[in-house]
Amino acid sequence: MIRLFDVLFASLGLVFGFPVLLLIYVLGLFDTGSPLFRQERVGRHQKPFILVKFRTMTVDTASVASHLASSASITRLGAFLRKSKLDELPQLWNVLKGEMSLVGPRPGLFNQQELTAARASCGVFEVRPGITGLAQVSNIDMSTPQLLAETDQRMIRELTLVHYFKYILMTVLGKGAGDRVRSSL
Repeated sequence: MIRLFDVLFASLGLVFGFPVLLLIYVLGLFDTGSPLFRQERVGRHQKPFILVKFRTMTVDTASVASHLASSASITRLGAFLRKSKLDELPQLWNVLKGEMSLVGPRPGLFNQQELTAARASCGVFEVRPGITGLAQVSNIDMSTPQLLAETDQRMIRELTLVHYFKYILMTVLGKGAGDRVRSSL
């Protein structure tokens, strides 16, 4: 049932959100010259997939978890996109392709071994990763791997259609700060 809602909402989001996607893409061309950001992430059953987002950091930023990146790397447009969570919109394509769900554990990077191990021990890789979930609306990010894995496990165990819609609504309304970025000194 959740997959059906994923496909429906991702399709509607891409169709009706196309003007916004196009506008952000064009603004991104002026901002960084490369508006889309692609990064290999750990997917369901620990299989790799390419996550697509709008770029929020300079092109030369190292490919690390957000909490390890410097805030000096975030562009002005990127700061707005992160705050409004509009940088996540291209992931609707990942949802349509079946690589992600709207609600699930945020996919980590392969170089985050501690997070990957914690999630593996909690059975988190049995489900599709998501754009948002319990950890995101609770301000738990990848800087606390064990807590994140346990929160993801709890979300998976307790996920109902009511929770699915609740997490989406909370995200749209701005609950949760998203992944933290280290302040530059």
